[in-house]
Amino acid sequence: MPKSTWIIAGILSTLVLLAVAFLQLRSTEQARRRTDAFATETTTALTAAASTNATLATELQAALGRVAELEEAVAQAAQAQAGLESQMRTELESRDVTISELRGKLTVDILDRILFPSGEARLKPEGEAMLTKVASILAKFPDRAVQIVGHTDNVPIRSRTAEGFTENWALSAGRAVSAVRYLTEQAGVDPLRLSAVGCGEFRPIALNDTVEGRARNRRIAIVVLPEEFAAPDVKLRPLTPDAKPTPDPPAAPAL
Repeated sequence: MPKSTWIIAGILSTLVLLAVAFLQLRSTEQARRRTDAFATETTTALTAAASTNATLATELQAALGRVAELEEAVAQAAQAQAGLESQMRTELESRDVTISELRGKLTVDILDRILFPSGEARLKPEGEAMLTKVASILAKFPDRAVQIVGHTDNVPIRSRTAEGFTENWALSAGRAVSAVRYLTEQAGVDPLRLSAVGCGEFRPIALNDTVEGRARNRRIAIVVLPEEFAAPDVKLRPLTPDAKPTPDPPAAPAL
């Protein structure tokens, strides 16, 4: 074989080797670039995940803190409720006063015979003394809203009473209002805490077919509501005579 042929073959072999080496180098460079890109993406994802985990950890700690605060609030509310019920029972409960508690609502039932003369809504001295005791207890729990509910038996009023009542509805409402007025005007209870309701004969707690049952049904119920039904904010107080209401915005001109 001529020497020139060997030279050409050697050159071609060298070129082939160079081409293979170039391709391998190129492939290696592309792989390195892909590896670098993947490493960069992985690092970014890990950084984002770490940031998210830190945020979630902070939110979890805040949530646990709120749970602890709520648990403490519930415990305090339960303690306050127990204290209120205990004071009511110690100072008020008797043959004429019964106390019951259901789902945070404390009800004090006071028979009408110690509060009002028969068929009237005017408080007796004994009734005023009883409501004064109630007010002194309520003063220790200033955020609790209170309903005063009047009840009667089912015996209809045969003739107009001395105060002008002709039906049990009106008598029960009048007695509730009378109790509310005494609590606010004489015993110092904030009127924002109180409401008066008359139920007439329609929510008995005993059968009306006996004298004893009818006596139990003629009552005033003082219902101390749970804390979630707290009295309205002080900002909602009625305007005083010197206060000026915010004027309404001017009306748009007619087109």
